[in-house]
Amino acid sequence: MSEFNEPNPTLSENDTEESLNTAKETAECFDIEKVAELFASSLLEEDDVLLDAYLAAYEEIMRFFQLMGSIFGFVSSDVRSKIDVLYALRKTDTEEQKNFETFKAMLVYERDANLLTKKGYVSGSRTLLRLHRGLEFFYEFLKRLQDLPNDEKTANVCRTAYDDTLGKHHAFLIRKGARLAMYAMPSRGDLLTRVCQDVQSAIAKLPEMLANTRRAYDRTEQLYTLHDLHNLP
Repeated sequence: MSEFNEPNPTLSENDTEESLNTAKETAECFDIEKVAELFASSLLEEDDVLLDAYLAAYEEIMRFFQLMGSIFGFVSSDVRSKIDVLYALRKTDTEEQKNFETFKAMLVYERDANLLTKKGYVSGSRTLLRLHRGLEFFYEFLKRLQDLPNDEKTANVCRTAYDDTLGKHHAFLIRKGARLAMYAMPSRGDLLTRVCQDVQSAIAKLPEMLANTRRAYDRTEQLYTLHDLHNLP
């Protein structure tokens, strides 16, 4: 599986406007409160994460990417395929299903069963690692977005968030295309209007959502560090 798909680097502001309008017509608004609640519910005990709740939160993040249209094409379609891989592992009709209930169970099971590099096997641990990297980008972008004035363009904070996170894992051509696509991003006010039904409510709930997203991210990071799996091929 590819890390992420290459974006369209030729988007103009008019293309962006049309893309965002089309996206909003075909998707519900992004629910910040729902993301906060789902990530909070995903945290299990002191050191684990429930896969089902995490995937449900990521479905809402996917809605955000889709509402942004072609701008985030470099991440949205491949994220969709990775979520579906993990759904398939959760729905297996075998005794192995319990091995995919939590992150810790999955990482340990696939490692101990020598599945991480098995030919023809689509590793849940590897798939989750790619989503984990995408989550860091999402978190950093929205964290930096909240401090912008409404009339300021979001391109710069999006590029710096990308360069500091997901861009580190992309090939040169994908990085170049992603950064070019971001030039056409709207202002903070326009972006929030297009993805959120109630902008003021969304802004008020954003800090809680970011805090819960960070908790889920940090716990996942700790698990991959503990089991030395950050460099899965």
